Amino acid sequence: MPPRTSAGGIGNAAATGATPEGAADEQSAAAAVQSMFNSIAPRYDLVNHVLSANIDRLWWWRTARRFREVLANPDAAILDICCGTGDMTMALLKRRPAGARPVIAADFAREMLARGARKFTGPFAAHGSAVALEADALHLPLRSDSLDLITTAFGFRNLANYRDGLAEFHRVLKPGGQVGILDFSEPDGVFGKIYQVYFRRVLPEIGKLIGGKDSAYNYLPASVSKFPPPAEMLEMMREAGFREVRWTPYTFGIAGLFTGVRGPVES
Repeated sequence: MPPRTSAGGIGNAAATGATPEGAADEQSAAAAVQSMFNSIAPRYDLVNHVLSANIDRLWWWRTARRFREVLANPDAAILDICCGTGDMTMALLKRRPAGARPVIAADFAREMLARGARKFTGPFAAHGSAVALEADALHLPLRSDSLDLITTAFGFRNLANYRDGLAEFHRVLKPGGQVGILDFSEPDGVFGKIYQVYFRRVLPEIGKLIGGKDSAYNYLPASVSKFPPPAEMLEMMREAGFREVRWTPYTFGIAGLFTGVRGPVES
């Protein structure tokens, strides 16, 4: 799978995206992210559940509940992009009716995707179905105006260019199609200061101990600091052509869900 490259930004704003240590441009940043997630795939689920005290399961459930109406439509075309090991996909499948159109679960980290694919077909699979697709979020191999819903959980933050990602989501959604971007945030106030100590100092050490990859868990707090705050992210979504944009904080703002609707085609 070739690494992500820029597809052309929106408006006049400077392009922004993930910048792993040592990355010189968008192409090298994407390659670094891809390599990093392939390397941590074997223990990714365990580390996530330990570091979040299993609260991440609640976040996936709340995100799937937010889109319960479109998920209940058996003909809805749904993409879970940057699906990783498939936990967000599984939460979506639990709300799909039997015989519904399969959810597309896509990621460009092959080792992560392979573990997700086993969940979709294993003994604990939901009654809905999913198909695994190795694909780059900035260059989706999907027709324009073809999807009813796009979700992404803790993956959008890792794109090499956030504006290009939003532009690509807008391209493949139908007019009136919905997007849900679940990702980390930096909470405010006293709780935020306490959480920052954990997130920047304790979390990387625990991640290294369990996962054995120092750089990957140092990258996590750095990537959250780089990620646009809610107001800025919402403005980027508006610039990309989404309307009814909203951010819903989860668990004191540790994480949050960005939602939006693709506007109608301009005549």
